This record gives sequence, structure tokens and C-alpha cells, in this order.
Amino acid sequence: MNLRKYLVLLAVMLFGGTGDVLLKRGMQDFGRVDPHHLWGVISALANPWVLLGIVFLICFFVSYLTALSWADLSYVLPATAMGYLLVAVLSRFFLHENVSPYRWLGIALIACGVGWVTRGPALTTRETAKPLIPEPQEQHEIA
Repeated sequence: MNLRKYLVLLAVMLFGGTGDVLLKRGMQDFGRVDPHHLWGVISALANPWVLLGIVFLICFFVSYLTALSWADLSYVLPATAMGYLLVAVLSRFFLHENVSPYRWLGIALIACGVGWVTRGPALTTRETAKPLIPEPQEQHEIA
């Protein structure tokens, strides 16, 4: 895998995790939203943190689509799971959330799993499709 592909995976991690944290920050300012009142959800879009979070998540989606165009989903999704570490760090220091030792342990286990997954190939080699019905073989007549 070349540097450009690593940068795309890094962008997926950074934009996704940061976008989620920015949305949470905006909703802390905005307050509770009742899903039965659509206007409350729409009016939350006026919050600058929510808008910035949406921009980051759009960038996440673009970089995610880019990664999926050259690698298997079973590779991309676990490889970008390191974003969980970013979310935990930002939640702790930017949102001032209490991240328990059990959560840190879970994130460490995820990071170990990511290490194992990224050892394999990014793209599964494809076999050519075999016909479902075998072709008839020529029969030779015995004279």
C-alpha cells in the first residue's frame, strides 16, 4: 500500500472521529431534542459546532468512499477503527467526559484487532467466475 492510501485511511479516521465529537459539542450547547418535534432537530443545524461537525462528516464520507474504491470493506472498516482512540481522547480533553478504565481497555483491544486486520491484503484477489453449467465435451465416435 502506498502513502496516498495511508493518507486516505488517516483522513477517514480524523474526519469521522472529529466530526462526531463536534456534533456532540454542538448538541451540548443546543440541549435536548425530542425526535417527535422535527423543528427541534432542524433548528439544531443553526449551531456552528453542529454545522462544522456536518462538514467534517461530509469529508469523512468522501474519504470513506475513496478508500472503498480500492480496498475491501472488511479491510477499510477495521483499519479506520483507530478513530475510536481519537474519539476517546477528544471526548476526554475537549468535551471533558469521564472515560473509564474499562473504556480505555476496550479501545486498546480494538487497536490490537486493527493491527491484526491490517496485516492482510487490502484487496481480495478475485477469481474468474466459473460457469454454473459445464460446457458439453466433444464425444468421439469409435469406429
